[in-house]
This record gives sequence, structure tokens and C-alpha cells, in this order.
Amino acid sequence: MKLLRPSRLLLLTGTLAALGAGTLAAAPAPLPSPAEGLNLLVVGIDTRDGVTPEERRKYRTGDKGCGCTDVMMLVHVSARNDRVSVVSLPRDSLTELAEHRDRQTGELRPPHQAKLNHAWKEGGAPFTIETVEALTRLPVHRYLEIDFRRFMDTVNVVDGVPICTAKRLTDPVTGIDLLPGTRRVHGGEALQYVRSRKADGQADFGRIKKQQRFVVNTLRELRARVFEGGDWLRLVARTLRGTKEAERAISAAELLQLAARLRNLTPDRTEFATVPIKTINPLIPGIGATISWDEEYAAEVFARLREDKGLAQPRATPQSQTPLGEYRPAGGESLLCDRTP
Repeated sequence: MKLLRPSRLLLLTGTLAALGAGTLAAAPAPLPSPAEGLNLLVVGIDTRDGVTPEERRKYRTGDKGCGCTDVMMLVHVSARNDRVSVVSLPRDSLTELAEHRDRQTGELRPPHQAKLNHAWKEGGAPFTIETVEALTRLPVHRYLEIDFRRFMDTVNVVDGVPICTAKRLTDPVTGIDLLPGTRRVHGGEALQYVRSRKADGQADFGRIKKQQRFVVNTLRELRARVFEGGDWLRLVARTLRGTKEAERAISAAELLQLAARLRNLTPDRTEFATVPIKTINPLIPGIGATISWDEEYAAEVFARLREDKGLAQPRATPQSQTPLGEYRPAGGESLLCDRTP
């Protein structure tokens, strides 16, 4: 089996970027403006720090997480600030992690097979960035890490986000139960929605689509409330960013700078895709269920981003053994709800 071999969400930053300019908070240094575009790695961490016992029961988060990344989105902002391209990297992608020092044991670990989401568990933010850079050959300029608590609080600051479902959406694991139509979800219920992967028979691919749809609908909500001004926008940025430090972590002030740069960006100028998938692999002892990328096709996708171009177009014939995981770039407008409640 051929592995992806590195040599070493949201989630909401794209939505903040779509807002009108507010008063910018002072920052020690300006947000980078690379000639080939800015790359932001957004990860959602499966941790429950700060989530109350009542919330854990109500929203069925469980008491223990995997201590790994459940969401990983590589966000590319064009150098002209006129396009945002988002590529979701499935958590179960099979890769070979490079030699690194385990952040929990302090031991030096040799290269080994693992799911992509274990990069954070074993090596934290620095190793996660390093792994994504090696797989995509794209530099990661800034990093945004969001846990359960921060996600719920940010959605509540926004005053909820509308989501739409064509059929009843029920998931026995997360406990979500949505009737067909459009409704506004707040913190805990929004978390149930973006975590749901047993509601539509599409597993992690379906969950990724929900996460992308949630980002676009949040973008529209924020654009509609731009009149509330800089103070409210700063509150959103501070809540989303939190206080945790990490390598290359984007600051709340930089989020506001990005919002100002992209104030004229419309949802249709934000494009989404999942990295091209080739196969669903047989179970691997000690690792579990994994998927493998279509390496040639994925290389084409990331090469275009390195050249600051839009996402590659879908190929004429299916390349994947997993139709739900095919690479299908979609603009933001196609992911919007038809109407707000």
C-alpha cells in the first residue's frame, strides 16, 4: 500500500474575512502578505476542557476525547485578497509521521504509520504544521486551533447560525435530531451538527460537507450584521481565538486585519473541496480504519494553490473508489441555505 510520506475548519476565519472593515486592534506586527498568498491551517481539537458536565450530557460529547484533531482545513487566501480556497484534510488519512519527540512522553519516536489526526496528539501544533507542510508542499503562515468550548462560545456570540436539511437528520451518537427545513442552531446544537457523521450514511465525508456548509452560512450571518461595528467584530475574533498560545498562532488582531483585507469578498468567491481520495483501506491493526489520498491528483490541487490559483477542476471520470470522497470543488453560494429562518 502506498503511503503519503511527509519529509518532516470553521472554521470561521474565512467568515470573519468576509465582513466589512471595523476598527483594527493594534498588533505587534502586520499579518503576512506573501506574494503567493496566505495559508492558514485551521484545526478543530477533540477536547472538552471548559465544557460543563451538564453540557456533556445534553450534547453527548462524552467525557473523554481522542486528544487529536477532528477537523483540519487548509485555507488559502489569494495574494489579491479576491479568493479563498479551503481544502479539508480528512482526519483518517493514512500517512507516515516523520521522526519526532512525543509531547506527552518526551521520547523520540521513529517514523511510523498513523492517521493524520495523530500528528497533533503526538507532537502538538508544531508537528501538525510540519506534517501538513510536508504533505502539501505549502507553507503554513498562520495556525488557528479551536476546541469544543471555543466553538460553542463563538457560535453563541454570533447568535446562532442557520442550517438547512433536505431530510430528517438524526445521529444516535451526537444526539442531533433535525426535521427537514431550515433552523437556527446555537452553541451545543451547532457542535452536534458539525460533529455528526452517522446521520446520512456518508461517514466522515458527510461530516466534512456539514462543516463546510456551516462555515458558509456563518459567513452570511456575519456579513448581515456588519452594521454592529468593530466592537462586536472584536468580540467574535477574541472568542474564536481564545488565549491559548501555539506556534504561528494567528492573533485576534490579525483576524481583524484579515477581515479588513477581505471586506469585499462574497460567498461565491470562497471555494471548498476535500482532498482527492483514492481508496478506503482494510483495517490496520493498531491504527484502525483509514483512507488514502489520490497522490497524483492531490499534488495537482496543492500545486495550483502554490501558484496562487483557484482549486483544480474535477476530473472528467471518477478517480476514487469512494465516490463520496471524490474531489468536488464547490463555491460558497452552492452551500448556502435557501433562506434564513
